[in-house]
Amino acid sequence: MKQASFLWPIRVYYEDTDAGGVVFYANYLKFFERARTEMLRSMGHEQDQLRASEGILFVVRSVQVDYLSPARFNDMLQISAEVTLVKNASLTFAQAVARGDEVLATGLIRIASLDADTFRPKVIPKYLLEQLKNEH
Repeated sequence: MKQASFLWPIRVYYEDTDAGGVVFYANYLKFFERARTEMLRSMGHEQDQLRASEGILFVVRSVQVDYLSPARFNDMLQISAEVTLVKNASLTFAQAVARGDEVLATGLIRIASLDADTFRPKVIPKYLLEQLKNEH
């Protein structure tokens, strides 16, 4: 896997797998979400605090996932999160799930910034936009 802006380790638990013993396809979205959350956290931002102090929510606008090879119970995975596009009220992340050097799934996730009260688009605060642009 190429070096990404952020990597988050995840172990596959039994609850993550389907009857065939492989990770259920929708759980990759959970893995991607955790990595994006931990990336923000590593930058000093908690999503609940952003809601309280800035009145913004980050929500998934669109997702494109390519499943390349299955992950299995007890695998140790690395989930990457890389900001590829920063706009005033949206972010695009390129993400991947890897087991060692083998990429198992890739995703392109577009995140919208919304006003926490109205659920209408809201500009990401300037200090956070600048920080995210530096990750890009």
